[in-house]
Amino acid sequence: MTGGFRAVLLGAAIVTALSCSTGAAALDGMQAPSSPLQTERRPDVIFVPTREVVIDAMLKAAKVTPADVVYDLGCGDGRIVVAAAKLGARAVGIDIDPQRIKEANENAAKHGVTGKATFRQEDLFEADIREATVVTLYLLPSLNVKLRPRLLEQLKPGTRIVSHDFDMGDWAPEETIEVDGKTVYLWTVPKK
Repeated sequence: MTGGFRAVLLGAAIVTALSCSTGAAALDGMQAPSSPLQTERRPDVIFVPTREVVIDAMLKAAKVTPADVVYDLGCGDGRIVVAAAKLGARAVGIDIDPQRIKEANENAAKHGVTGKATFRQEDLFEADIREATVVTLYLLPSLNVKLRPRLLEQLKPGTRIVSHDFDMGDWAPEETIEVDGKTVYLWTVPKK
């Protein structure tokens, strides 16, 4: 064998060995699902924080008061929940990402609203949201449309739904607000 060919083979062997050991290390920290059908669900969207001016517009559009129970579906770092809690509302954030829930709890503690703000690591498509009087969203158009039947099924008539940037397909919003280059949509759950 020539020196150059030997170096290529040695390099390939090292890359293969490193790949296998890295994969094994990654697998070593993972828990096996308790059943073959159970898998860990990943977030449907990447986390993009909502700016404060948009949060203010969302909560103002929904006319949030201390009597409200605000649910933020896909709450990220909890900033909408914290803002609602600062208005006196009881607020609940739902997110599937444990890192975001950790950040949200830290954010609530930092702002002194842990008594009014709760965060749950759950799949927003399976969460029980029946107690909400206001629901906030910053998802994607397809996810809003997918979530719409659940919102209409679980929420009481009169519950306000506010979405940052994305509508609900053919369900026309009652109000559309432009703020700082962003759009806020408002709907009210109709009588059943």
